[in-house]
Amino acid sequence: MAKTCQQATMKEFAVDTLSLNEARIIGCMLEKEATTPDQYPLTLNSLKNACNQKSNREPVLSLSDNEIKQTVDQLLQKRLLQEESSARVSKYKHRFCNTPFGGLKLTDQERAIICVLLLRGPQTPGELRSRTNRQCEFRDVSETEQVLQTLIGRELVAQLPREAGKRESRYGHLFSGELTMVTTAELVADDKARIAELEKENAILKLEIERLKGLLA
Repeated sequence: MAKTCQQATMKEFAVDTLSLNEARIIGCMLEKEATTPDQYPLTLNSLKNACNQKSNREPVLSLSDNEIKQTVDQLLQKRLLQEESSARVSKYKHRFCNTPFGGLKLTDQERAIICVLLLRGPQTPGELRSRTNRQCEFRDVSETEQVLQTLIGRELVAQLPREAGKRESRYGHLFSGELTMVTTAELVADDKARIAELEKENAILKLEIERLKGLLA
């Protein structure tokens, strides 16, 4: 039985892994379809605005018109988007899940979780419960955790190791490949290295300024 379930899971999403830009576009499509259905499908311009939102996005991106068009073309080739042309402007809708064209079927709760993970990266169950409230309803965090375990069983989501000092583990989607965890310690070390490099550059500039002052004196 386990083998049959594994085979079914592998067939659900038989495309290459998603890049950051591709994941952002799919996430925006799922979000807008659920929260503003009267404005869906999306034009390239509305898709650009959705991708570059400064709220509810992690990381915040600043994609150009050309980057949006290139990524849309890539997703069209992967058959994850569909173009709907009209006399005025082309619009696009996703074929990512819950469509007649693919095998990936998600419940409203599963779909909302995947959407938020695509848009914001790894999240805790508590964060997911609050950030999916425009798309679905969870009675409590325990119900969110139950749905996450279902998605883990389907190999669509993975749980990251709990960070030191944190109460909840974070969960991330697997549509962009295996998850890698960047710890707080690694972030602090990286910040210290960058600060040290900036201080070094600043010291060199000060010496150069003093040298130039000496020449002008």
